[in-house]
Amino acid sequence: MSNTRTKAQVFDVVKNNILDILPKVQPEMVSIEKSLSDLGANSVDRMEVVTLSMEDLGVKIPLLSFAGVTNIEGLVDVLFNNAQ
Repeated sequence: MSNTRTKAQVFDVVKNNILDILPKVQPEMVSIEKSLSDLGANSVDRMEVVTLSMEDLGVKIPLLSFAGVTNIEGLVDVLFNNAQ
């Protein structure tokens, strides 16, 4: 099933998972240039955001693909490029 998504849709999936996993984060605090660490996420939280986002998007990406990601935009880019 290959339904093409926009980057904005991928960002929305990531943002929803961030808000689920980090209850203290308000929606307006989540912006594309911030990192998950900026929002208070520890390594387990970050891994959960990644795995839940992959699940929601129906993609399997080697976790190594996220190694160089420094902010939410990088995360969205990796997910977007693999969700096509």
